[in-house]
Amino acid sequence: MGHVAERVTQTTTTVEQSDRLDSAQVDQVLKLAAAAADTDGADPLPEQVVIGLRDAASARHLTLTAPTGEMIGYAYLDPTDPAGPVAELVVHPTHRRRGYGGRLLTGLLGAVDPAVPLRVWAHGDHPSAAALALDHDLVRDRVLLQLRRKLAGPLPEPILPAGVRMRSFVPGQDDAAWVALNAKAFADHPEQGRWGLPQLHARIAQPWFDPAGFLLAEDPAGRLLGFHWTKVHTGPAVGEVYVLGVDPDAHGGGLGRALTLAGLRHLAAAGLHRAMLYVDESNTAAVRLYTRLGFLRWSADVTYRRR
Repeated sequence: MGHVAERVTQTTTTVEQSDRLDSAQVDQVLKLAAAAADTDGADPLPEQVVIGLRDAASARHLTLTAPTGEMIGYAYLDPTDPAGPVAELVVHPTHRRRGYGGRLLTGLLGAVDPAVPLRVWAHGDHPSAAALALDHDLVRDRVLLQLRRKLAGPLPEPILPAGVRMRSFVPGQDDAAWVALNAKAFADHPEQGRWGLPQLHARIAQPWFDPAGFLLAEDPAGRLLGFHWTKVHTGPAVGEVYVLGVDPDAHGGGLGRALTLAGLRHLAAAGLHRAMLYVDESNTAAVRLYTRLGFLRWSADVTYRRR
């Protein structure tokens, strides 16, 4: 949910549902999301939604359009998630406090069987999103922390376990092996563990993709043991620990710390001054690792779940 504060007013604007957006609607959604991000300091739609706007065959789209043709509200519903339907919603900053967020949320709730525990994301964990959830009988369910740290100053040298070497990802060569390792490393993760070749290739096609910042660790036989995929955001520039994974069979040898440091040093060498990452609040081992490496809490994204 975007930063949405509610005050119901009379309006002729209706919530429209569809299973496909045309190019003009996709552009309007992206424009709306950018306006909300500028105001709230948090992106209202995650990367997988933005990537899938044009071709997510199973998604449902809810839109609110003003008589002028301006899109003033949008909600995205993914009914295919193994953990249950999940949704996002956002209202344009200049059209808030008019009941639009509540109407979008009502539309989402009505689009899913009442017996199914629909989950709705609130990016930035704004109090107004909590109020909207309370009004619609949703309970706080999951917290995804965003941590950040400065990259200024020296970073420790990565110390790899004996026999392990590090190199960059090679598109077309490492794809299948990486997908297999990612699935193993994130077997219990509700989103990351579902990635296959289509998800990998969709991100390789993005303008930000840089194989030099996609670091792989392998044993002497060439078997992948871990990886640190970094990403660079623009406006303002900040580096991200995009995905960090280690084969469970290689846990306990310091490989996660070494991969993290190697990626941070890569981002620092690129001239970036700050790094960020996302981690589940419940993943105490990962939170502890990142805290020891100097990361501090920056913000949080929360899912609210129908009772």
